[in-house]
Amino acid sequence: MAEIRPFRGIRYNQQNIPDLAKVICPPYDIIDPQQQDELYDTNEFNFVKIEYNKETHQDTSEDNRYTRAASNIEKWLNQGILKYDAKPALYIYTHHFTCMEKQYLRQNIIACVRLEEWDKKMILPHENIIPKAKSDRLSMLRTCQCNTSPVLMMYEDPKRIISSLVKDVEKNNPVIDFVDTWNERHQLWMLNQMEAIREIQQVIAVQPLYIADGHHRYDSALTYKREKTAQSGNTTGEEPFNFAMTVLFDFVDPGLVILPTHRLLRGITSSAMDGLKSKLQQFFDIEEFPIDMPDVWSRVDALLTGLKPDMKQVRIAIFGLTTNMLSILTLRDRNAVNQLIPSSHGDLYKMLDVSLVDHIILDKILAFDKDKEEDALVYSHNRKEVVERVKKQQYQLAFILNPVKPEIIRGIADAGDRMPRKSTYFYPKSPSGLVFNKY
Repeated sequence: MAEIRPFRGIRYNQQNIPDLAKVICPPYDIIDPQQQDELYDTNEFNFVKIEYNKETHQDTSEDNRYTRAASNIEKWLNQGILKYDAKPALYIYTHHFTCMEKQYLRQNIIACVRLEEWDKKMILPHENIIPKAKSDRLSMLRTCQCNTSPVLMMYEDPKRIISSLVKDVEKNNPVIDFVDTWNERHQLWMLNQMEAIREIQQVIAVQPLYIADGHHRYDSALTYKREKTAQSGNTTGEEPFNFAMTVLFDFVDPGLVILPTHRLLRGITSSAMDGLKSKLQQFFDIEEFPIDMPDVWSRVDALLTGLKPDMKQVRIAIFGLTTNMLSILTLRDRNAVNQLIPSSHGDLYKMLDVSLVDHIILDKILAFDKDKEEDALVYSHNRKEVVERVKKQQYQLAFILNPVKPEIIRGIADAGDRMPRKSTYFYPKSPSGLVFNKY
């Protein structure tokens, strides 16, 4: 079903740039203005000047962040800062990181994946996208004609064929091995042997691939492919724009970490806040704990993560509903909820806590306009942070959600459904600048 290919990547020339920790950067969508400035100051050749170049008030259609990124690619190639690898390869990439004081290693394969239309169901999404982010990456493709950061996708390897091949590759010395400024270790190997590449391709070819992160990148690449195909008129399907750079990892990889995306809300009228609790009680049983109780988070964890895997019970934690109390909502009336969520969504979607927050609480009960003002609704992966921001009265409510399990993502995607935006956060994101693909 899905098709992957080796590609001739562009990497930093380590003879001229020996310290890769100073030149890689996060992907564009998690770089804020302060970090962008810091990355600019770290090294004159930091990849942020390609991945997420600065805007200026003097930008024009001929001189802007995208044209400057394209110029940097060509200039750095000519200067020997960047270089093409000699042969096409699949890149075996191990990412060592720490999350919540626990150490992980995620095993990845960096490859080019053939772009397929959504209706073919060879590449399956699970989340809705934000149009503005797609527009940015589409402008990058049109101007730079390259994938500077990858789409993350998941595959299945039940017979451990790919796993075995990867372990064989890792017996050799990596071409990249360093620890970055965030104390994450990155190791990269090049797999050039066609027999091993074909074995990996054969495992991937009998299954769909599931987008974990990078829906905007994939959708932008798909749009770019349509544009180039229309312009060319007569295409073979082998043109480089038919493919996009992707990081692939196994559904059951021990290093697969998915963080919940909590919601912070403000701009709610006094009358809406006053009537919120009674309206919630139409659908939920509510149990409350003092936020300053010593074991409050262990109790919350037991309630939120102790649910049965059949999705017949749903719980959400809210802070701000009652002063200094953490409220645990347990869904009581499933049928009433099902009637309020659009019928275009399936049963699995309707039992996600994020779906209940977005459709029932925000849309129906609060009639909240998610786009009414900037920062009225913001997202965080740190539950203690969202509680503190409500305590400081920066926001009125914090919705504390559960992490989504990989099998739920697969079930949503297989059903042709899409979760509300900002439902999942695969941690950590793969950095930009290790290797990239130019058309």
